Amino acid sequence: MNLFKPTKFFFVAGNAEGFSKLNSFDCALLNAKIGNMNLIKISSIIPPHCAPVKFIKLPLGSFIPVAYAAITSDMTGEYIAAGVAAAHPDDPSKAGVIMEYSSNGRKKDIESIVRSMAEEAMKVRGIKHYTLNSRAIEHKVKHIGTSFAAVVLWD
Repeated sequence: MNLFKPTKFFFVAGNAEGFSKLNSFDCALLNAKIGNMNLIKISSIIPPHCAPVKFIKLPLGSFIPVAYAAITSDMTGEYIAAGVAAAHPDDPSKAGVIMEYSSNGRKKDIESIVRSMAEEAMKVRGIKHYTLNSRAIEHKVKHIGTSFAAVVLWD
C-alpha cells in the first residue's frame, strides 16, 4: 500500500471580498495562492520528520492536505480574522501539532489565541522543546468578506 507521508509544511493566508459567501471564500483561497487546488481538510498533526519550508508552488489541481481556519461574514464594517499555529518538536522523530482558530476580531488577538492553543497541545503531549510558528490575517468586511489561514502539508 502506498501511503502519502508529508515531509514539508508551509503557511498560507489570504482574504477577499466576493459576490457570495462561496465566491468570497474562493477569492480568499486565490489570494492565499492555493485557489486552484483541491483542498483535503485534515486533522492537526504534523508527521515526524516533516520540516517547515517557504511557500512551494504546487501543480494546478493538486490534492493538498491542509489544516485551516476560515471565517466569512456579510456584516459590513466587521473585522474577521483567521489564524493557524504549528508547533513542531526539536526531536524530528516526534509528531507536531497544528491549531486553527477564526473569529470576529483582529489579527493580533486571533494569532495570540491560536499560539496559546498550540502551546497547550504540546504541554499535554509532554513536549517541552519545540518551535512554534504562526500566521494570521484579518479583513474588514465591505460586503461579503473572508479571512483564511492554513498550513499545507506536502512531499
